[in-house]
Amino acid sequence: MASATGIPQQPPIDPDTDGQVDDTEPLLGRPGDASQQDDAPIIKNLILGTGVLAEGAALLLVASVWASVFLNPVILFSIHPLAQSLGVLVLLQSILVLQPTHTAAQKQVGQKIHAGLNLLAFVTFLVGVVGIEVNKFRSNGPHFHSVHGYLGVITSIWILIQYLVGFTMFGVPALYGGEANAKKIWKYHRSSGYVLLLLMLATVTSAVETDYNKNVLGLKLWAMILISVIMVVGVYPRIKKQKLGF
Repeated sequence: MASATGIPQQPPIDPDTDGQVDDTEPLLGRPGDASQQDDAPIIKNLILGTGVLAEGAALLLVASVWASVFLNPVILFSIHPLAQSLGVLVLLQSILVLQPTHTAAQKQVGQKIHAGLNLLAFVTFLVGVVGIEVNKFRSNGPHFHSVHGYLGVITSIWILIQYLVGFTMFGVPALYGGEANAKKIWKYHRSSGYVLLLLMLATVTSAVETDYNKNVLGLKLWAMILISVIMVVGVYPRIKKQKLGF
């Protein structure tokens, strides 16, 4: 757009993208390939572009874990793999639904759904943690005797911090000195979330080396690695580098 003097005017700055004008270009692909269309329902964001791969992998994870659990006697410990695998599926939805948004209206709706799904995922993860802790106390089982246990603790702490920052930025921006300052932290929140996803998948994969899996579930290492890789391939190409501040 040009002014009356013929000098091009600068487009308005979107504080959500730190001044970047176009935030429709995914990490891999052309601008618009992984962006929500103006007239498209937001639910389509879940399978847009490579998102369908992530969805398929997450559903396969839940199906594999739940089938393995219910093909064996269900015990108190069973709550943990059931809840954690479901939590990963719910958490993935919160990522996929928000990634393709790029207009102010889309982002507003996407953020609300993102927050709601994250809250649901948090409750689901909490159920899984409570289940395994109650089981360990009842059976006097040891804590932190596996890589999975240590990764689980690190992941749980990271998730809690991620949720606290995310919910306060969205619901109580005054804690950060106002909405403008809160938006400046969004790119770090997003980056942290993508790293957290990798840590979470590593935690899931490490579970195959636990005694419970070796003696009961029988999930295969190669299968968990393959599922994790497909999920990453489904999520990461849709990342908008502009939203990360690049």
